[in-house]
Amino acid sequence: MKPLLIIGILLLTGLFNSSVFSMEMEIIEVAARIPSNKKTPTHARDTVGAEDTVRIEDNVGIENTAGDSLTLQGQLSVWTLYNHGKDLPLWLGGRYLPQLNYEVELPDNRLLDFEISLNINSSGGFDPFTDNYIDGAIKLYRGWMRWSGEQFELRLGLQKLNFGSASILRPLMWFDRIDPRDPLQFTDGVWGLLGRYYFLNNMNVWVWGLYGNEEPSVWEVVQTNRKIPEFGGRLQVPVPKGEVGLTYHHRTADSRQLGELLEQHEWSTYDKIPEDRIGLDGKWDVLLGLWFEASWTQKAKNLDILTNQHLFNVGADYTFGLGNGLNVVLEHLVISQDVKAFEIDSPVNFSGASISYPFGLSDNLNAIVYYEWLSKSFYNFLSWKKQFNKITLYSMVYWNPEINRLPLARDSYNLMGGKGIQFMVVYNH
Repeated sequence: MKPLLIIGILLLTGLFNSSVFSMEMEIIEVAARIPSNKKTPTHARDTVGAEDTVRIEDNVGIENTAGDSLTLQGQLSVWTLYNHGKDLPLWLGGRYLPQLNYEVELPDNRLLDFEISLNINSSGGFDPFTDNYIDGAIKLYRGWMRWSGEQFELRLGLQKLNFGSASILRPLMWFDRIDPRDPLQFTDGVWGLLGRYYFLNNMNVWVWGLYGNEEPSVWEVVQTNRKIPEFGGRLQVPVPKGEVGLTYHHRTADSRQLGELLEQHEWSTYDKIPEDRIGLDGKWDVLLGLWFEASWTQKAKNLDILTNQHLFNVGADYTFGLGNGLNVVLEHLVISQDVKAFEIDSPVNFSGASISYPFGLSDNLNAIVYYEWLSKSFYNFLSWKKQFNKITLYSMVYWNPEINRLPLARDSYNLMGGKGIQFMVVYNH
């Protein structure tokens, strides 16, 4: 199914007659978060939750007289990292995300559009006197087709799917792996069909079906059985001064990948474990921003403490009137893995803070600190962003425990463990 979908999208993007070349400037940075109360947009593709694959500053587009358009854009990033405590202390890497979009204007204010994006990446670790390691890959990053109107959209293919109110410790990080410390907010997509309908009072309904996604998310210890479809949905409702959301998802888990680690348990051989997940979140704009997120996951078979998972987050943010505006975000997360539902036997607590200050229009300083209460460990991260017309520079330093216990996406080599420094250059075209 996936190869046929990709081939179909590529063929459709070639069916146009070009006559006018145009250059337009835009910055795309949309996240499927619960929005504040605003006037309903004129087209579903312009609402919160639209696909945000890369941040683009320049788009080169081709249009014809029928209103169809083709745009080619991309993002190139290169970085270097030094971590003295690692066996391979010096690392170099790069990633290029070329993105092709094709839009077809339809009658009655309808739109049919397509997107293809590749992830071309390579990285290597070096010890100048002993050893080195180099890896790389080329894979599909996004590949979807969408039919949308003023109040609805249907999107099929490999796409980003995320939602919720929290920002740095997120219980509803069900389908993405975004690390708040990552300046590019990179995350792989999921294969599926997503439908959304937007009511005139700002209430909206999401429905999705997923298939062929095997890798576990940040909160999943047990893999998904990729041969069995997943399904779920979400309802977002406006309330005074904010919005609340109710989310549900069902999947079938496969515990066999745990293998020898848990071979003494009978449930390590289960290939079909029904699992239900319920999420509740809300956000309000009062004197300051206030929000909460909660998630409960239950498996239909007894997997000891992996049977039930409870996640709860509360947070707040406020921008102080100091200089250009000092923004502070505070969150606290409670995690509990239990045999019985709502037992909360041995909770693990994390606190997080993000402080950001803009120095003019092109410079921004950001600090993110996490605290893990059980081991009494701090995770510290500081970054400086310098924005030019098409190029962005990042300078980052971190000081973390060697053993990473943070509930965030981890790289294969734990490069963020210990003390290190990283530089990144990003070019958007």
